Amino acid sequence: MKLYVLRHGAAEPLALSDAARRLTPRGEAEVRAVALACAQRLVGLQRIVTSPYQRARQTAAELMRTLNFAGELLVEAALTPAGDAGQVAALIDALGGETLLVSHQPLVGELLCYLTDREDLASMDTANLAALDITACARGGARLLWLERPSG
Repeated sequence: MKLYVLRHGAAEPLALSDAARRLTPRGEAEVRAVALACAQRLVGLQRIVTSPYQRARQTAAELMRTLNFAGELLVEAALTPAGDAGQVAALIDALGGETLLVSHQPLVGELLCYLTDREDLASMDTANLAALDITACARGGARLLWLERPSG
């Protein structure tokens, strides 16, 4: 099974709440750049699952527009910044297929470390996209296939 993990694009520093922070124009451009760079590698994508936070939902929408993606879009409360990597791994296992998650730090880094046993993946910058090949949705059950960063 393939899993793609994307941290949202650059967001405004302040809003009424953390959940309400929106993407900046730079963040939108970062997401478009990564989507275009990875378009051919994402051809088999079946669904996008996003955090309910505004910047993550905007990232998912920008990704869908850029890729002309007409597949399934789900909003999942477990994908907030304080989410639990083990709980998210169980969600991934239940979904199956090729899935792309849109979430936040520190969850993105914690999930990648959990699944790959690689501490060097703990710090993911905005709009970084990691592709994993999952053998088992458990600690150490995946290997990193590639990591894409926005250029510029």
